Amino acid sequence: MTEDSSLISLFFSAFISSTLLPGGSELLLIYLATQTEINVLALWFVASLGNTLGGLTSWALGYLLVKRFPNRGLDEKKHSQALAYLRRWGSLSLLFSWLPIIGDPLCFVAGWLKLSFIWSCTFIAVGKCLRYGLILLML
Repeated sequence: MTEDSSLISLFFSAFISSTLLPGGSELLLIYLATQTEINVLALWFVASLGNTLGGLTSWALGYLLVKRFPNRGLDEKKHSQALAYLRRWGSLSLLFSWLPIIGDPLCFVAGWLKLSFIWSCTFIAVGKCLRYGLILLML
């Protein structure tokens, strides 16, 4: 596998992991960091970018779906919990968008609530960058 194809694979793995679909970008990141000569900063950047864009995709889905279905969509328990949390803490709560299980609904509900795109993008990116940075620091 070439360096370019490894980075592209990492990007898509991180992107998919941060949408409402399951994924395992952390394992690929760890593998690439320990078993290849790819620059660790490049790995960190690509994984963070992919995961951030995936979170923003979930945000956009929430934003668009509330226009189409204003009275439906947040019936699931995990979404109602995210809704209460976001109403209390606002965009700042998106620092926790990297967490498994609750991170994806947080991004979705932030879009549903039409929280500021700029602040949402900022806090999602910070959380995702810290997550992958900590993983790489632990190696």
